[in-house]
Amino acid sequence: MFRKILIANRGEIAVRIIRTCKEMGIRTVAIYSEIDKDSVHVHMADEAICIGPAPSKKSYLNIDNIISAALVTKSEAIHPGYGFLSENPDLVDACEANGIKFIGPRKEHIEKMGNKSQARKTMIDAGVPVVPGSESATNDPLEALFIAKEIGFPVMVKAASGGGGRGMRLVQNEDVFVDKFNMAKSEALAAFNDDAMYVEKFIEEPRHIEFQILGDSYGNVVHLGERDCSLQRRNQKVLEEAPCVVMDYDLRNKMGEAAIKAAKAVNYENAGTIEFLLDKYNNFYFLEMNTRIQVEHPVTELITGVDLIKEQIKIGYGERLDITQDQININGHAIECRINAEDPKANFRPSPGQIEGFFPPGGYCVRLDSHVYSGYPIPPTYDSMIGKLIVWGKDRDEAISRMRRALDEMTITGIETNIEFQKKIINNKRFIANKIDTSFIEREIFNDES
Repeated sequence: MFRKILIANRGEIAVRIIRTCKEMGIRTVAIYSEIDKDSVHVHMADEAICIGPAPSKKSYLNIDNIISAALVTKSEAIHPGYGFLSENPDLVDACEANGIKFIGPRKEHIEKMGNKSQARKTMIDAGVPVVPGSESATNDPLEALFIAKEIGFPVMVKAASGGGGRGMRLVQNEDVFVDKFNMAKSEALAAFNDDAMYVEKFIEEPRHIEFQILGDSYGNVVHLGERDCSLQRRNQKVLEEAPCVVMDYDLRNKMGEAAIKAAKAVNYENAGTIEFLLDKYNNFYFLEMNTRIQVEHPVTELITGVDLIKEQIKIGYGERLDITQDQININGHAIECRINAEDPKANFRPSPGQIEGFFPPGGYCVRLDSHVYSGYPIPPTYDSMIGKLIVWGKDRDEAISRMRRALDEMTITGIETNIEFQKKIINNKRFIANKIDTSFIEREIFNDES
């Protein structure tokens, strides 16, 4: 097994990876920017090395500095976590050139599945259902409009290299199509340095369902069930749960088989997520593949008992999967609430600053993945997520009750957070009744506030 791993990330995911490494007897190296010198992951790791000033481009996105840090500390592997360079093929190249193992998929997987139009074509060839849409990417608004007319409105325009809701617009009719297309295109160019777009049919009242998969280098692929990630604001996930309670045994098997087929179509290795849209008639369509560990992976861990980070590391080392599909069982229900340093009353404006008081919730089957503490200075430089509160229950009702209690117990002072906003969701009658889809927050929560 690896003796030392460098974690090319920060915050809660860096802490999460360090914990599993310690359990596996693997030494860890934390990297940090100058503004992150007091972060928990820096103190938890066996070694820590500063890789640059606060801006991400000069630190957590600086491949040369990260590789140098790995070489100086004699790290055998790099775990990228999620975000930052986790889906950057240049980091994979740099690792390979320097004899360092990248704990993740191969470069060709990232390139093929990270580009939405290429991934779509791959899925069509593999026989996986896809949302009706353009067969290839374009940056020509008139060509895109022609495609949209053929598909029929409403449509979604999406950045081919996009993610996190950026470079994405819902277009209801052709009168506003060109303007919205150009807005999304400009946003995509700024965010991803790529203005290629594609168009797809907008599925009304969908659930966002994703299947966690693991694949090794010997052709073995398993799925670990699904997560319902329908609770979103501006196409960014807010609350996730597993399993999806509208899924029956047959539908889960059918979608799981499609997810495995999608992974095997590219000989995928390591952890990944196949994302689908599920309509109200239980028709499902491939949406995209994420070639990394996901923010919401803990809900899958709690219902399956599988440490996904541990599996990533073992696969990265070259080990065969030691779990088969028939050994994976779903037990109970898990819910995750993302805790962000932001002010929902001010249009979710980020709220950096020093945490004055911090009381984490605890008790039976409550987990908090976080990197903050009393006195921790939240920098204005990075994503506003400061933790993930996850609970398990024997069924969805018990998980909701436990999350309600945990949110009431959680206290953070000195900054604004979205804890009260999460309480509104968890106490909403339609959420409790599982009457949700991807427009739930906009329709139910924001309308209640207006």
